[in-house]
Amino acid sequence: MTELLLTRRLRPVDLYAVDAVLALVAGAALCAYAALESPLDGSVVEPVWVSVLTGAVIGLPVAVRRRFPVGVAVTVSLAATAALATGVIPNYAAAGPSVSLALAFYSLAVATPLRWSLPTAVGCLAAVVSALAVTGGDLWSATGAVAYGMLMTVPGWLIGWTVRERRALAARQSEQSTRQAVAEERLRIARELHDIVAHTMSLIVVKAAVGNHVAEASPQEARDALRVIEATGRGALLEMRRALGMLRDDTPYAPAPGLADLEALAGQSSYGEVDVHLEVGGPVPREAVPESVGLAVYRIVQESLTNVVKHAAPATCRVTVTIGPADVRVAVTDDGRRSARAPGTGHGLIGMRERVASHGGDFTAGPRDGGGFAVSARLPHAPVEVAA
Repeated sequence: MTELLLTRRLRPVDLYAVDAVLALVAGAALCAYAALESPLDGSVVEPVWVSVLTGAVIGLPVAVRRRFPVGVAVTVSLAATAALATGVIPNYAAAGPSVSLALAFYSLAVATPLRWSLPTAVGCLAAVVSALAVTGGDLWSATGAVAYGMLMTVPGWLIGWTVRERRALAARQSEQSTRQAVAEERLRIARELHDIVAHTMSLIVVKAAVGNHVAEASPQEARDALRVIEATGRGALLEMRRALGMLRDDTPYAPAPGLADLEALAGQSSYGEVDVHLEVGGPVPREAVPESVGLAVYRIVQESLTNVVKHAAPATCRVTVTIGPADVRVAVTDDGRRSARAPGTGHGLIGMRERVASHGGDFTAGPRDGGGFAVSARLPHAPVEVAA
């Protein structure tokens, strides 16, 4: 219970309660005590009620320093100046108002922009220093008055200004982190949608062209093409709903595609006149691969197969996924011929490279010496414990 009270964030009512205690104990009581001191030069001693009233006027405004920082700083400074100038607070007891002045100047610097707090602080400091210099006599030289007045006021203002700057810096860093997180989330969703749309639309276009070509000569083959288009479209809609559903706070996360879905992905690509040979294995079971790494592997294979369907079909493609204890290695090669206009780098390759980089892995892609194209990726991971 005690630890909770010490570590929890104070509410506004708690802060005002603390200020009220400071105003009564450290402010009014201390200033009244200083005012009750008798002057060393034998001047007239004021009535007790004047000393108490002086302490109240200097100390009690501290209770509302958070709500009226400028007004409290000016009020406390003028009251202290008047008390020092009239001798109600003797010059040797000038440290009495220092707590109220420090708290007032701290709040002034924390809650007020520099263009307002600095001139106000300088004006209040000048008033206090003037009172000290006038009443100092032989004890207080002008230099000593300035030094003592600055000692009572400047540290509080400097601490408040430092706190304000640190809070502003933290706010800017938080805003920058938020903008970066939003940008990364937009990039992630853009990659997901690109992979989903590019892959499915490539298969749909290929099968639509086949269906259109054989519609009259072979109606059965045309219907087969339409069934492939329907199945591919339904799958794409499901994946898009899953990807876009993550943007809604009240939508639970659906399982993302992973290593277990590679067989179905290879079967889809075969509709696009690509003969896919898939091998998934290694010393570590698929279940030990983290979901994020499994999704990255799936998207890399998906984009690679999409490129084969778009640029190299008909072709034979070999996909090898090796699951090791420290990384997952992906190799996708094909023997297809690409046209001279086929892009060597595009959003698909950029997206694959970004996915691999986000996991701290390595990625290469380019034409093979013997013809065709090769994609290679290594994604490090920490194996997930699999329940027996």
